[in-house]
Amino acid sequence: MKSIFEELEYLKLRERLKTITPSNNAQWGVMSAAQMMKHCQYPLQVAMGKEKIVIKSNWLVKILFKKMMYSSKPYRKNGPTLSTFKVEDSRDFASEKEKLDLWIQELWYDRNNENRRSHPVFGEFTKEQWGVLQWKHLDHHFKQFGV
Repeated sequence: MKSIFEELEYLKLRERLKTITPSNNAQWGVMSAAQMMKHCQYPLQVAMGKEKIVIKSNWLVKILFKKMMYSSKPYRKNGPTLSTFKVEDSRDFASEKEKLDLWIQELWYDRNNENRRSHPVFGEFTKEQWGVLQWKHLDHHFKQFGV
């Protein structure tokens, strides 16, 4: 499976990000490109322990969704978003794009960290699972905007 911790995949994600413009329309969902970029920053921050969030979750969510998070199957279009990660206010496209690129780079430089904090909803992930999870999330949203 692809991972943000593989150099080629990391570089491809950054190149794909560069091609997104404010005129890219979502092929599904309701977020603008700028809102999507802000939304994508949160999981990267969580992976590095920079975003401290408390999310109420039940055992059913953990069982049903944890394996899906890092499985080889792509995420469903229009799947549910945790309210903590929803971005509903307007955002500055250029600023959010730059911040997302910086967070992607920061996670890349932190890729060998074997002591990540547990995920606030799904618990413990291995380094490999974190890498797949982050790649899948970014890939899902980049496809949402046609790249």
